[in-house]
Amino acid sequence: MLSGTAHAQAAGRPAPARQPAAGQAAAAPQTAPAALVVPVQEVRTVRTLRVEGSQRVEPETVLSYTRLRVGENYTNETIDQAIKDLLASDLLADVEIDGALSGDLIIRIKENPVINRVVFEGNKRLKADKIQKEVKLSPRQIFTRTAVRADVARIVELYRRQGRFAANVQPKMVSLDQNRVDVIFEINEGPKSKVRQINIIGNEVFSDGALRGEMATKTSSLKNLLSSNTSYDQDRLAYDQQKLRQFYLTNGYADFRVISAVAELTPDKRDFIITYVVEEGPRYKFGPVTVDSAIRDFDDKKLATALAIKEGDWYNAKAVEDTVEQLSETAGAFGYAFADVKPEFQRDRESLTMTMNFRIAEANRTYIERIDITGNRQTQDKVIRREMRVAEGDAFNTFLVKRSQDRINSLGYFQDKFEIERKEGSSPDRIVLAANVEERANGELTLSAGFSSLEQFILQASIRQRNFRGKGQTVSASVDYSSYSKSVELGFTEPYLFDSNVALGGTLFRRDYNAFNYIGSDRNTTYSQVSTGFQIVAGVPLTEYWTLSGRYQLAQDNVTLDKSSFYSDTNGDGIRDTCDPLIAGRYYCDAVGNRLTSLVGVSLIYDSLNSRLRPTRGQRLTIGADFAGLGGDVRYLRGRIDGDKYWNIGKGFIFSLSAEGGYIHALEDSPGAGRDPIRITDRFYLGEPQFRGFDIRGVGPRVQRIGYTGDPLTGTQLLVDDRDRIIDDAIGGKAYYLTKAELEIPLGAGARELGLRPSIYVMAGSLFNITRPLKTIDFTQATDAGGKLLFNADGSPTLLPKDNFLKDAAGNQLYFAGGNTTVTTTCQVGYAAAAGQPCVGTTINPIANNPTTPFFERYVGDSARPRLSIGIGVNWNSPFGPLRIDVAKALLKNEGDDNKLITFNVGTQF
Repeated sequence: MLSGTAHAQAAGRPAPARQPAAGQAAAAPQTAPAALVVPVQEVRTVRTLRVEGSQRVEPETVLSYTRLRVGENYTNETIDQAIKDLLASDLLADVEIDGALSGDLIIRIKENPVINRVVFEGNKRLKADKIQKEVKLSPRQIFTRTAVRADVARIVELYRRQGRFAANVQPKMVSLDQNRVDVIFEINEGPKSKVRQINIIGNEVFSDGALRGEMATKTSSLKNLLSSNTSYDQDRLAYDQQKLRQFYLTNGYADFRVISAVAELTPDKRDFIITYVVEEGPRYKFGPVTVDSAIRDFDDKKLATALAIKEGDWYNAKAVEDTVEQLSETAGAFGYAFADVKPEFQRDRESLTMTMNFRIAEANRTYIERIDITGNRQTQDKVIRREMRVAEGDAFNTFLVKRSQDRINSLGYFQDKFEIERKEGSSPDRIVLAANVEERANGELTLSAGFSSLEQFILQASIRQRNFRGKGQTVSASVDYSSYSKSVELGFTEPYLFDSNVALGGTLFRRDYNAFNYIGSDRNTTYSQVSTGFQIVAGVPLTEYWTLSGRYQLAQDNVTLDKSSFYSDTNGDGIRDTCDPLIAGRYYCDAVGNRLTSLVGVSLIYDSLNSRLRPTRGQRLTIGADFAGLGGDVRYLRGRIDGDKYWNIGKGFIFSLSAEGGYIHALEDSPGAGRDPIRITDRFYLGEPQFRGFDIRGVGPRVQRIGYTGDPLTGTQLLVDDRDRIIDDAIGGKAYYLTKAELEIPLGAGARELGLRPSIYVMAGSLFNITRPLKTIDFTQATDAGGKLLFNADGSPTLLPKDNFLKDAAGNQLYFAGGNTTVTTTCQVGYAAAAGQPCVGTTINPIANNPTTPFFERYVGDSARPRLSIGIGVNWNSPFGPLRIDVAKALLKNEGDDNKLITFNVGTQF
């Protein structure tokens, strides 16, 4: 029997050497070498050939993998090769060939089992469906150990990509009937392998901490808790070497190199220790900087003078790249789309200078052959083309192409970071612009609920189509409800009316707004304003950046106060029909009523932002004026100015400055002393949310009514010192300003994946200029025997209660019968049993008096002096919806201002 190897044959064996006879000397060794005898393979003929043990695999299939055929010759090597070929087919688990000596060959096989199912156990970090996509084994396939080993390697590699280098996979096979098996991969995922330490050897100029800060890979520590870059990644290791080189090259070290970068896995396979060996080299400065242009339109000397890099500056590779881009953009602005700018370096190791020459190769002026727009399945081509600042046939201009790109991005219809690609045209002087867009879902149906520190419970339902019918039109409808405000709005905007460069939009609205203050922890609604009306807005671009916008608004405002809280019964008929200034304040009583406002306005807008959604560079300025008095009941002139500027200062930092201000000028006379002609509902207000660090309407003119404790007659009277017990009414102003400087801070990849965008800011502003209101009531200040005014121990004036003598409906003075404050009579002496009856008795009745308890009223906050706050805010696209948290500290404030440290707002979609 022959099993996997050929048997050695007896024929051809060399004869054993003859031993010398006893007592005889050994023969002398032969001088000639013995001849090498090679065994001769015996050649036989296959007489018969059959296969035994096949179940699923046909015998003909088995024989097709061998060279054995009936009637053909074979040797031991032929038999061995046949066994190897059959085992390599992955169809068989074992093979034996009998009958090699007789020529009657029998191939006995044991087939590989069929896989019944593939099971993964112990996998938590990777779902089974994700692993299944990577492995080759699957049900109804042939089981082979080679395939199992390959799949084990694939699974381990999947975990290594996740940074789990300690992952271990043990395959198991469970035999079933009918030669079937279950394959089970037992997975021990192990912990995620972190970067425990980063060592840097050879750095002298920069510290280890400074260099680690430039790397994408971070060490596993508490400060990097949110970072996803603390796991080991081989690709990131190569990227970090590039980052180190870039850092040194931007700081003048042109000879810097990374000698080696080694990542060592700790013995427990839990962490990595990375070691870099670097060579810094000397620091270089720029030598002479020149421009050599083959384009005749350019003056080499003028170009060199305009460059940002100068001779004597420290060498900076990033500045060189920026200069190349600057020259390319300059060439593109003159129509040379494919200008080739190459920097030429000449290094002087003795003087440590780097001479720079920027060579601009000869190029043809380029014209736009065509503009290809692809990917827009819904959006019409004209919506995109009308934002283009260049047209087919125009000379190429990089500035206008960039502007076109920004305008398309600002539409918000397409993917982020959309770019217009440049392709060579049909000839060297032709270029094709390709706008390959990827549309977003522009229809929005939103139901949201949330809670904010300002409005408490919030419910919103809205439907909006920002690209209605693919024409760029906007249709919207919304309903907002909170304990602070309620509104219903319907809107439509056509950005290009009749395909002309005129925008037209309109809004129908009803807004129910409640103003309030706090008394203790209870929020107290002061007045309600219901506005119903419409607004029409039209805009016409004057230039690329300047737009003129006009608007008309007609609104009916109904201001009311809660009669049960702020009204009094002045007629004695049990009906509260008169606004009581002692409760509401004179300024709120004056605001009650219906007024029709007919307003026309105009705005001049400058906008060069690269995106209106989330700008990173550019500026926007709006100057507007509104005139109320084109009919209606209200007459005033209001002006406002609002400006923003953004800078991308590199490495993900966005710095912005913003300023706004406004003034209202009355066009009608004051309705009376202490009453401003600008009604309280038309004034400006300042505070949360626009002025962080201050509460809602927390800045500006206000009237505070502060009660007393104790008794003025006993000398124990003191002002209430609990802010929550003070009635504080913000009454607005006619002038305001607000400025803000903000820096958006980039975070690591992990935080960006969570949608975190923090920023720090400082804000300054003020609200002022309103007619000082008259006091609600004048209390008499107590005096001593000599007529000198008295003051309380806390410095407040000692105020006496205000007499309020009671009278009946006919105007007769009332008295307390017998001094009983619950029974009144018109009799000064005695008592009448019924109205009109004579007074009986001799008791002198005291006059009926319901004195008003004294309170101290002060007018504060009317000052243009700036208020200042500093804070940090975080925008988070949380699983619950967008969340904004601000922590702001008011550093400068005026008397009466109401500051607030923490504010938040959260909502969710469902």
